[in-house]
Formats: sequence, C-alpha cells, structure tokens
Amino acid sequence: MLPPELPPLPALTRAEAELIDRYLDVVDLLGRINPVHSGDTYRGLRAAQALAAKAVALRDALTVMHQRGEHELHGTTLARALRVLDGERRTARIAVPPGPD
Repeated sequence: MLPPELPPLPALTRAEAELIDRYLDVVDLLGRINPVHSGDTYRGLRAAQALAAKAVALRDALTVMHQRGEHELHGTTLARALRVLDGERRTARIAVPPGPD
C-alpha cells in the first residue's frame, strides 16, 4: 500500500523555495542543539558549528529575494509550503515543552 500523497507545494519563486529550504536547515540544527532534548554534547556541538554556515545561506537567500525586488514575504503561501515540508514537526523540536503546572 502506498503512503498518502502529500498536497502539492504552492507556487514559489526560486528565491522563496531557497528561503524555505535554508530556513528548515537552520530549524533542524536548532532542534539538535536544543538542551531540553536528551543527547550528548558532541551532537549539539556539531550542530552549532554547522549553524553558522546555514545562517549565512539563509541570509543570502533573503538577500537574493530583496535584490530581485521581492520585498514582501507572503506568509500564508510560505506557511503552506512549510506544512507540506513537515515544518510543524521540525519547528516543534525548537520549543521548550510545557512544564508540569
């Protein structure tokens, strides 16, 4: 049996797609660094080292958008793209879980 088909990605410019990809790269690394998750420090250290390069790539994606005249982020469209690319689960790894209260 085949897995259910994902909804299609919304129409994005190349620069918007690059922005989403680089943003998720940074999110994934921040999730690995998050101290509320169990794991060893070496894993967090490696993620922190890679974070600088990924942050530069994210900045470059935004710079390209700005230089091309794409001065506005279309939040609803980009949010749909993030949902299709499992962004909700990936960004949840950054959050601090609720306390016992």
